[in-house]
Amino acid sequence: MMAGVIIKNLKKFTDDRGWLAEIYRQDEDHYQPLMSYISYTKNGVVRGPHEHVAQSDLFVFAGPGDFELHLWDRRETSATAGEYFKIVAGESNPCTVIVPPGVVHGYKCISELGAWSVNLPNKLYKGDKKLAEIDEIRWEIDSASPYKIV
Repeated sequence: MMAGVIIKNLKKFTDDRGWLAEIYRQDEDHYQPLMSYISYTKNGVVRGPHEHVAQSDLFVFAGPGDFELHLWDRRETSATAGEYFKIVAGESNPCTVIVPPGVVHGYKCISELGAWSVNLPNKLYKGDKKLAEIDEIRWEIDSASPYKIV
């Protein structure tokens, strides 16, 4: 596993109504989210890859649908510098994934009907009142990028 990346399987509590799973507990994690958003991704669509300089992401992949999540460690001082990791996450493997700064990340929807994901980043998008620069290196718009999701 990549240094600093935390993957937790979601424990589903199931009954006749459906299921429930905790995605974040302040008393178990030192992670502090500042906002959240949900996204739906159509079949075959890739989001990313990109990376953050200061922001960490806490992704929730619980379904419906599945993604291939791709991670590349660009941190020069990391014990896993230069490593690449891929996992299927979502309905078939419900989990949360914390991605620290300097780890290039992106995902591709591999479900026919699309897939849902939630993110709880530890920084506000565009900062307070949306007045700051976006903390994002968008490798997906660089045709020479070594980080590709096909």
